[in-house]
Amino acid sequence: MNSSPATSIRVVLDHPDFFVIDKPHGISVQNELDAQGILPVVCAQQAVDKLWLVHRLDKVTSGLLILAKHAQAASTLGKLFETRAIEKYYLALGGSKPKKKQGTISGAMKKIRDGKWAFSQDGAGIATTQFFSKSASAGIRLFLLKPLTGKTHQLRVMLKSLGCPILGDALYKGTEQDRTYLHAYCLRFEYQGQLIQLTCLPSSGELFTNEDCQVAMQEYIEPWLLSWPKTKPTAASK
Repeated sequence: MNSSPATSIRVVLDHPDFFVIDKPHGISVQNELDAQGILPVVCAQQAVDKLWLVHRLDKVTSGLLILAKHAQAASTLGKLFETRAIEKYYLALGGSKPKKKQGTISGAMKKIRDGKWAFSQDGAGIATTQFFSKSASAGIRLFLLKPLTGKTHQLRVMLKSLGCPILGDALYKGTEQDRTYLHAYCLRFEYQGQLIQLTCLPSSGELFTNEDCQVAMQEYIEPWLLSWPKTKPTAASK
């Protein structure tokens, strides 16, 4: 197994009970055969023996990830995720404009082949995502995504169903780029009577970091204040 990545993992919040880090894209949350996952890397950098993973991000996804410092915190945070008490917001880039600039996509999902998932009438469990979108630059669409469920590849499948696969997401037919343009941007929740509100703009990727995209993101600087779609969910396309 390879040693830890040379890049330092940025800590966004060092709470007595947990860290919130900015996970780089390209690092798995779990160990792989040929590379360390995020846990041993952060443990080494923070000089701690153990951390607990309470939720997950895909390897290709960057952004906010909570790591508990002890078992009790892991249990408490895990229950918050299970009960959907933690609001999550993501940023993504696509190469086309959806028929509707905002809305709600909902549908059952199932695993199909080659590690992929898809919306399907015979899938198990409903995946629901709300979204806003706007032009970021010529030919580039910025999406703000609010998943209301936590299914595997939910956001990636949802954008593909809209005809707007995430740029760089080869698994779901996104055009080739320097990275997959999906970033866990914001977490908002109450923990032991304290309101935690964290935002973390993406810091890697030529398209995420160009000036036009950075300007477009400013409209979503406090995503919890937006008037999120309350219309009847749109059925997902297969």
